[in-house]
Amino acid sequence: MNKKIKTALISVYYKDHLEEIVRKLNEQQVSIISTGGTKEFIEKLGIQVTAVEEITTYPSILGGRVKTLHPKVFGGILARLDNKQDVKDMEQYGIHSIDLVVVDLYPFEETVASGAGDADIIEKIDIGGISLIRAAAKNYRDVVIIPSKEQYPELLNMLSNQQGETTLEQRRSLALEAFAVTSHYDASIFGYFNRNKEKVAFRQSFDMAKPLRYGENPHQKGTFYGNFEALFEQVQGKEISYNNLLDIEAAVYLIDDFREPTFAILKHNNACGVASRPQLIDAWKAALAGDPVSAYGGILITNVKVDAATAQEIDKLFFEVVIAPAYEPGVLEILQKKKNRIILIRKDVALPQVQFRSMLNGVIEQDRDTRFESKQDMKPVTKRIPVDQEYNDLVFANKVVKHSKSNTIVLARDGQLIASGVGQTSRVDALKQAIIKAHNFGFETKGAVMASDAFFPFADCVEIANEAGIKVVIQPGGSVRDQDSVDYCDKNDMAMVFTGIRHFKH
Repeated sequence: MNKKIKTALISVYYKDHLEEIVRKLNEQQVSIISTGGTKEFIEKLGIQVTAVEEITTYPSILGGRVKTLHPKVFGGILARLDNKQDVKDMEQYGIHSIDLVVVDLYPFEETVASGAGDADIIEKIDIGGISLIRAAAKNYRDVVIIPSKEQYPELLNMLSNQQGETTLEQRRSLALEAFAVTSHYDASIFGYFNRNKEKVAFRQSFDMAKPLRYGENPHQKGTFYGNFEALFEQVQGKEISYNNLLDIEAAVYLIDDFREPTFAILKHNNACGVASRPQLIDAWKAALAGDPVSAYGGILITNVKVDAATAQEIDKLFFEVVIAPAYEPGVLEILQKKKNRIILIRKDVALPQVQFRSMLNGVIEQDRDTRFESKQDMKPVTKRIPVDQEYNDLVFANKVVKHSKSNTIVLARDGQLIASGVGQTSRVDALKQAIIKAHNFGFETKGAVMASDAFFPFADCVEIANEAGIKVVIQPGGSVRDQDSVDYCDKNDMAMVFTGIRHFKH
């Protein structure tokens, strides 16, 4: 059923792009009701506007907290015009119908993000506006609701191309948008009040949605909810896929644990190459040497600006994505030769400290694993104590193992990942896989260090490591059979340290 707009109530925080709407409404002889600053804005345009106080016969009170909360306003919005009793009530109490409501809420999220104090944040909790949106959306059969400035273009289209006439389908669609706005707004307020997790409840809301080509596989649908552009600038490349996003997240979390210039190559969320060097080009070459086969089609990431010499080397490899905080002049021209390459500039934006994922018929949530262990966190448990360079490699290897799929073993030497065994059901198999890979790519395991994401239930892993010439081990400890591993290390002049921290990743 089509309806023509006759009376509009406008109450918005931001006035951007409002002028064109107001002028269109005036051209179509729509009566306009407004409040406070919005009313003043409309008056300055030379357009007639009725103050809401004239409708309610009450002034704006409590410092503007109460302006529109009145039966003559909400009755005009909620009245069902095909309901005889509603029409009778309107006549009895002098209520006039309102068939367009335009609202733009107080910027609560922006105020929180600005670091404002609690009092200022509380004042940015919109009461009247949110009530107007809900009321108009509930009565969408008779009322058009514009719940935010994001819907201004749609309203302008209806005014310009339909002469202010709307269809039931359009009004229902706008009601859907309205409840999306109110639910997101309420979730944000709840998140602020529950920032210390006093209330055990899960509330997350993302307004931005990006349909993906498909999910993990072509037969699965996929959507990314969030603001990817807040974290990265995409310089060029094809659409980012579901699997790209998984790898990008894994890459970012890995690189953030390194302070020195570092390059990492990831495939299926695991590092296949990582190296830290004073010069980036050397870090790249060492990272690629770790597993040049898996690097093909991988995700590349560094924590420093990419220079031309390094870019020339990177350009020799087929890769999906490269991520860096910046690129020196001329570097992008080198990397942009292949148009499908996704080139990202990472912005200096903090990442969330909480992770969640769907699980069965619910959601699980946890704090992100932001911890990594320094030399001071490592407790030697063997007679032999690691020397300084070995400690450096233990710190390096333990960072990589933290970001690898469990069960995992990482072998490293001189700030370079020389091999890893990841995603194995047995830690012994993970170690054997790592040793085989290291030898296949020409690395000598003698002198390497070994890191494990969890404790050794038996001494078999340190035995296998020793046979491969690996004499320094880092693990969390905590097994009832820890002493078996310690005793074996002592008998074979091996050094082992415990961290007391497990780094499972599934």
